Amino acid sequence: MDTITQAGQQVAAGLQRADILGYGVSSPGPLDTTQGMAITLPSIPDFESYPIVTALEQRLSHKVWLENDGISAAIGEWRFGAGQGHNSVVYVTASTGIGGGVIVDGHVLRGRKGMAGHVGHLCIDRNGIRCNCGNTGCWERYAAGPFFAARAIDKAQHVPASTLHGLGEALKPADIFNAAKAGDELARDLVEEEAKFLGTGITSLMHLFSPDIVVLGGGMSNAFDQLHPGIDAYVKSNAMLSFRDVAVVRSACGDNSGMLGAAAMVFDATS
Repeated sequence: MDTITQAGQQVAAGLQRADILGYGVSSPGPLDTTQGMAITLPSIPDFESYPIVTALEQRLSHKVWLENDGISAAIGEWRFGAGQGHNSVVYVTASTGIGGGVIVDGHVLRGRKGMAGHVGHLCIDRNGIRCNCGNTGCWERYAAGPFFAARAIDKAQHVPASTLHGLGEALKPADIFNAAKAGDELARDLVEEEAKFLGTGITSLMHLFSPDIVVLGGGMSNAFDQLHPGIDAYVKSNAMLSFRDVAVVRSACGDNSGMLGAAAMVFDATS
């Protein structure tokens, strides 16, 4: 909270109070954005039932708006990035987890407590691996970066010919993509498998929300050129016929999607 406060004060330095509309905050969840609270933040200890908005408003002496990072990024891409000009957009972030946000008919989908968009917990295998959320077979548990790397670590130890062999716990997703580019057969198989996992969830989201476009962001999207052929092939083979022409594209705003979405939220609320 001190870091956020200092960042806000640094940006506001030299401005008149009347020049500042407020502060938009993009945060991992789960959040209750209707109450301005963190419910639990698995990635940040001690934030259970924490009143983020109240605490920041006291520190910054301005109104604060809070949004889940997946929804913020969806807004950012819709307003300023790859989703511009579209009426319905699904945004998926694939990084340390799988998250997202949905724009339907020109409206941000927020739902009860502002908690819509936890797409990483779509079940893709009822008898599958247990997720950190307590469910089994969650999309996140298969397609997120750490689990992509974990599969590589497990398989590489049995393939001495692979350049991934021997890297052990130091192996990262970037190593797999680099090895695949260099022609490593195991790495290529792993990238193909990852693309299918991503395609599985994306196909379900197409069926649920009928978007004009699906935008893929997060760290894994840095290898979009390698993943897209497999994602596209999966969609074209498994989506209902009328959904197969929905494009899956890379985020245009990159790491700034959430920040831009948080800013847009403030502009919209005060316009």
